[in-house]
Amino acid sequence: MTTIGGELRASYAFVERNINLVKRYWGWELVWIAYSIANTLAVVLIALGVNSAVGARALDPGHVSRLVLFLAVGALVWHYLGVVFSVVSEMISWERWEGTIEYTFMAPVRRSTHMVGTTLFSFVYGLVHTAIILAVVVLVFDLDMRRANFAGATLVLLAGSLSLIGIGIMGAVLPLLYPERGPEMTHVIRASLVLVSGVYITPAEMPEPLRTLSYLSPATYVLEGIRAALIDGAGVAALAPTLAGLLVCGLILIPLGVRVFSWGERHAKRTGRLKRSG
Repeated sequence: MTTIGGELRASYAFVERNINLVKRYWGWELVWIAYSIANTLAVVLIALGVNSAVGARALDPGHVSRLVLFLAVGALVWHYLGVVFSVVSEMISWERWEGTIEYTFMAPVRRSTHMVGTTLFSFVYGLVHTAIILAVVVLVFDLDMRRANFAGATLVLLAGSLSLIGIGIMGAVLPLLYPERGPEMTHVIRASLVLVSGVYITPAEMPEPLRTLSYLSPATYVLEGIRAALIDGAGVAALAPTLAGLLVCGLILIPLGVRVFSWGERHAKRTGRLKRSG
């Protein structure tokens, strides 16, 4: 019990440290949240302007409202998943920015403990960010959420987060192995997931090979599940296959990610890449 308690306290130390980093760079946080709000509103405005864009009333008001909700859910869910992925995949970059990477890797702390703390922080940070954006979207647009099943959507979001964490841990190897351009490589991974995951269009409407690739992305099923819950009011029973698949995917990707990261850490230590910043 003492060992478990000690590991939990050590994990919370990384959560607290990252919270303090957010406080220190509060100016950047304001800019980042403003950009995220503007980006989300711009995506949702596409739905409102669809009829004007085609020069006719191509969609009736009911279909426009559904399209607004479709894009709003896609933008919000992807923002949350993107934040979780970015925080986990950039944990090495954060260490380099602060000049603490060598101390962290030499400390008598298990790497799993380090990753648990970073993961917990990513959940909290992502939820707070997304809640702020959601409040603004609800304030600006008159979203019809009467049929929404928030409990089912939350379960899908949490289950899907596990898969993104696993991919994020693997992505964290890139800044570790390639100090010069590793962080930019993680952004490429995130952009690729956006492209194939059905954030703005359903996978069935994508051209090949994007359609086939979309079925390999866990985020595709997260978005489908949450849209089914929030737009169509799907219950937990109907979402059970999606939840089970996402949990299995997370149970596979997280250990795989930790294994890949452990290999990358050993290689970085042998080749002297920890302290390098360029």
